[in-house]
Amino acid sequence: MPDAVVIGAGPNGLVAANLLADAGWSVLVLEEQPEPGGAVRHDRGVDPDFVSDLCSSFYPLAAASPVLTAMRLEDHGLRWSHAPHVLAHPLTDGRCVVLDRRIDVTAASVEAFAPGDGAAWRELYRMWQHLRPYVIDALFTPFPPVRPAARLALRLRAAGGLRVARTLVLPVRRMGEEEFRGEGGGLLLAGNALHADLAPEAAGSGGFGWLMAMLGQTFGFPVPAGGSGALTEALVRRLRSRGGELRCGQRVTRVLVSDGRARGVRTASGDTVTARRAVLADVSVPALYGQLVAPDHLPGRLLDDLRRFQWDFATFKVDWALDRPVPWEAGQAAGAGTVHLADGIDELTRFSAQIAMRQVPDRPFCLFGQMTTADPSRSPEGTESAWAYTHVPHNITGDAGDEGLTGTWDAKEREIMADRVERQVERFAPGFRSRIRARRILSPPDLQALDRNLHGGALNGGTTAMHQQLLFRPVPGTGRPETPVKGLYLASAGAHPGGGVHGAAGANAARAALRRRLAPGLPQAQRLLARRSGERD
Repeated sequence: MPDAVVIGAGPNGLVAANLLADAGWSVLVLEEQPEPGGAVRHDRGVDPDFVSDLCSSFYPLAAASPVLTAMRLEDHGLRWSHAPHVLAHPLTDGRCVVLDRRIDVTAASVEAFAPGDGAAWRELYRMWQHLRPYVIDALFTPFPPVRPAARLALRLRAAGGLRVARTLVLPVRRMGEEEFRGEGGGLLLAGNALHADLAPEAAGSGGFGWLMAMLGQTFGFPVPAGGSGALTEALVRRLRSRGGELRCGQRVTRVLVSDGRARGVRTASGDTVTARRAVLADVSVPALYGQLVAPDHLPGRLLDDLRRFQWDFATFKVDWALDRPVPWEAGQAAGAGTVHLADGIDELTRFSAQIAMRQVPDRPFCLFGQMTTADPSRSPEGTESAWAYTHVPHNITGDAGDEGLTGTWDAKEREIMADRVERQVERFAPGFRSRIRARRILSPPDLQALDRNLHGGALNGGTTAMHQQLLFRPVPGTGRPETPVKGLYLASAGAHPGGGVHGAAGANAARAALRRRLAPGLPQAQRLLARRSGERD
């Protein structure tokens, strides 16, 4: 009988399992898919000579995460790789703004759009340098992060107090208008805000865009050398080196509860696995409270709140094997690992409005990944392993592109949407389609089939909007990994701090389990780890 059962071998589940194993617990991880990783996996399914990431690719939050840094995954085979530039945002008139880890390069690129804008970017970066350790500490700590929040509040006051706080809650369109005279700086912020489901006019989108841009400025958007699954492989190797066990092809269908406490799990094959101390669930919030835990074990208010739970946008993705590099009209985009494809902030607003109206966008904003540019091992020399994803509504009522897309995502609709994505790329890279050797289409149902947590391809475990963050995540009055069932902990992106590959949700759940089980008879190392984790609250 293991001390803990972890449901799901995504990055959060594997981080949780590693930390429990570090404390001397026996740990069993059960994963539904035939391989671990969740949304952090790669394959050669597009072309045998090309490595393609199945879901996620670039990991600024992983590079910044104190959780993953402390795990020393480089000792278990992980190696990061960077593109020459972090990201680029070209426009159809040939202009292009570039984010680079070298502040002088970024500032010069922004300055090219309007005199004085380079200095304005440096000022945003100065604010980040002043706040960075306190922002990261608060971000990766269970909510409410009392001590980190107090330190951050003091630092905010020193940096400008309410004026800085006001800047960070601005919509990203307004932030760009206030901080810059030209388009370049605002484009960097707005494109990064659209990594989540935040429209340019959404409150707080400026702060999120600033955070992502500053993470890129500081840490880059690194990729695991060899494929995204290399990060998963390092986590698994580390876990096994500490005695942890991983079983794949094991779908959990029920969390077993008696006397108000989680006692173990039942699998689809009918097996019962008992947990001596805790069950940690790296699963979506609706799956945990709507399927795995019987309703009679949950408060009625929680079930009512769950009906208001909001997913982030659905996702449509295309992978390509390209015979030659992308023929960008703006040459600066050639060196960027990530390229944002929208012809200005107005087009981002138009895209977001169409999704809000439940229409499939006619000119989809695309995040485009040049993986060989970021990691030369991904494909033969002179070629490019590439992908693009865009967002679509979960429930579609119309097609802004007038091609009859309804959201059935059958073979015909998948091809139509993939062609639409390629036409968007062609606007910025004429001749792109002539370089395609092979492509793979991953519609919302395909992404969900790869990872049950990705409902319709929702990448962040629930909306990033302010009404479902902090003490509202996943439902009002929560914000921590503890659940109404004793010994059961939410360890997924559905918990604070939300989506992204950083391991914080898994770490928070593990620390909560360790604190709850702390007792005089436990080993000294375990008591020390639990006490130290508690000091971060």
